[in-house]
Amino acid sequence: MRIVIPGGTGQIGAILNRALTTAGHDVVVLTRRPSHEHEIPWDGETPGPWTEAIDGSDVVINLAGRSVSCRYTPATLQAMMDSRVRSTKVVGAAIAGAAKPPRVWLQMSTATIYAHRYDAPNDEASGVLGGTEPGVPGYWAYSVKIAKEWERAQQEAETPSTRKVALRAAMVMSPDRGGVFDYLLWLARLGLGGPVAGGAQYVSWIHDQDFVRAVEFLIGQDDLAGPVNLAAPDPVPQRTLMRTLRTACRVPVGLPATKWMAELGALALRSDTELLLKSRRVIPGRLLEADFTFHHPHWQEAAEDLVHRVRTSR
Repeated sequence: MRIVIPGGTGQIGAILNRALTTAGHDVVVLTRRPSHEHEIPWDGETPGPWTEAIDGSDVVINLAGRSVSCRYTPATLQAMMDSRVRSTKVVGAAIAGAAKPPRVWLQMSTATIYAHRYDAPNDEASGVLGGTEPGVPGYWAYSVKIAKEWERAQQEAETPSTRKVALRAAMVMSPDRGGVFDYLLWLARLGLGGPVAGGAQYVSWIHDQDFVRAVEFLIGQDDLAGPVNLAAPDPVPQRTLMRTLRTACRVPVGLPATKWMAELGALALRSDTELLLKSRRVIPGRLLEADFTFHHPHWQEAAEDLVHRVRTSR
């Protein structure tokens, strides 16, 4: 298959590019700064020669959008909104204008669209969308708004010949440097991988190999469209996530952090506490209903595998 990945130079794009290329597919990446073969320039906002790559392709996987690894200021939140919505609209326009449009368009979204909650998991059918929860910082609602507008941009694209799927992805755990697992492992090894603000908030995650397999599965499932949760069926409280990771990397102690300590740490790392404190309890209802089988459904085994891969690759 010919697969086009707009915004494919980040961590998730690298994971998909590597796996899909290894599987024998012809992968083309759209990027602002092309530096390798099979990379084509685009600006994520306006049509250009890059649209020729989409015309005649089999699959488009749009990952474009400003990284969430930053301080959530009004300016950065607006940049997140603009980069996601504008890139989705221009990809939709390219598909709509193609003489031979792709048969499927997988559009990155986020599990952040669901409400901050502890009481029950969120699946696609009965999950509660966020934005109105009491007792959380007001700007969390804007993160949900970004996710909703991101998905709406895909939904409203006039692409009748192309099946559309919104990938509500949880944290993708991989051994690659610079990713979320790399950060969590660093904390654990420093002895700082304890509960944050009590650690009751749920963390939804997916092993990188299952993420790739789920993408491949969705490409082949002609009857699946709309939002799909890409998350392992075993979300765990943050304190459990880090305790299990410490066990996997043989670190006996993880110092706890209060909410204000987490804020100081996030400030130092130029990140935001929403990534640590929001309870994302998400399960993959539609994938399970479609008989997708996870190779790494539980965190203990997944953490052990990831730690092993880090040790043998570095």
